[in-house]
Amino acid sequence: MAEKRILIAQNTPLNLAPYAELKEKFDVEIEFKRFFMVEPLTSREFREQKVNLADFTAIVFSSRHAIDAYFRLTEELRVKVPDTMKYFCTTEAVAMYLQKHIVYRKRKIFFGNGTPQSVLNLIGTKHSGENFLITMTDGANSDSITRLFDGAKLKYTAASVIKAVPRDLKSLELDKYDIIVLYNPNDVKSLFVNFPSFTQGDIKFVAYGKSIVSAMENAGLHPDVKAPTPQMPSVALALAAFLSNDKS
Repeated sequence: MAEKRILIAQNTPLNLAPYAELKEKFDVEIEFKRFFMVEPLTSREFREQKVNLADFTAIVFSSRHAIDAYFRLTEELRVKVPDTMKYFCTTEAVAMYLQKHIVYRKRKIFFGNGTPQSVLNLIGTKHSGENFLITMTDGANSDSITRLFDGAKLKYTAASVIKAVPRDLKSLELDKYDIIVLYNPNDVKSLFVNFPSFTQGDIKFVAYGKSIVSAMENAGLHPDVKAPTPQMPSVALALAAFLSNDKS
C-alpha cells in the first residue's frame, strides 16, 4: 500500500507524539497548515452593528482573540470599562488571559468548563439582572449560547468582535493529499476562496466538530469521518480508526 499523505488544517501542535505514532504505525506523512487567520474587527466594522459597548454590565468571552479585540475596541472607541464589569469565560485558560488587560484579582471573573451551559450555570439567578455582551466571530453561528440565554430570559446582545480571514493556500497541491482534516466552517470557506473549482474526487475528509459537518455538506463535500465521538475523542484517534479500516 502506497504511503498516504494527510493534511491537517491546524498549526503544528506542541504535542506531536500522537501523530508520530500514526506515522510509525501506518506509514503516513502528516502536514499541518492553518487555513485561516483570526483578526479583530476595526472600530468602523464594529460600529456597523450599532452596538454601544458602554451599555453592558457583563461580558461573555470564549477566546483570547475576542478578549484582545474587545479591549482594543474600547480604546479605539474611547469607552471606559468599569471596574464593576463582570466577565464570564468559557474556560479557565480564557479567563486567565484577562490578566493581559485588567488586574485579575480585583475583578469579578467567572469561568466554565468549555460549554455554553456551564456559562449559563455560572450566571444562575445571582447575575441574571446583568446586561450581557456575548462576543462572537463575524459570521459564526451563535445559536448554541443565545438559545440558552433566551430560555433563561436574560438580557443580552451577541456582537462580533473578531473575523476569520482566509490564508493564502495557493501553494498547496491538494491533489497530492489522500486525507484532509477540517475543523471549522472557515476552513471550508478558505478552501474555496483559494481553490474555487475544487472537487473532492478521491480525497477523504475528516470533519472534527459539529459545525464543520453541515458547512462541508453545504459546499458539496462528503465527510468520511465525523469526530469527536466517545470512541474517537481526538483527531489522532479518528485518523487511527480510519486508517485501520481503510483497505485502499
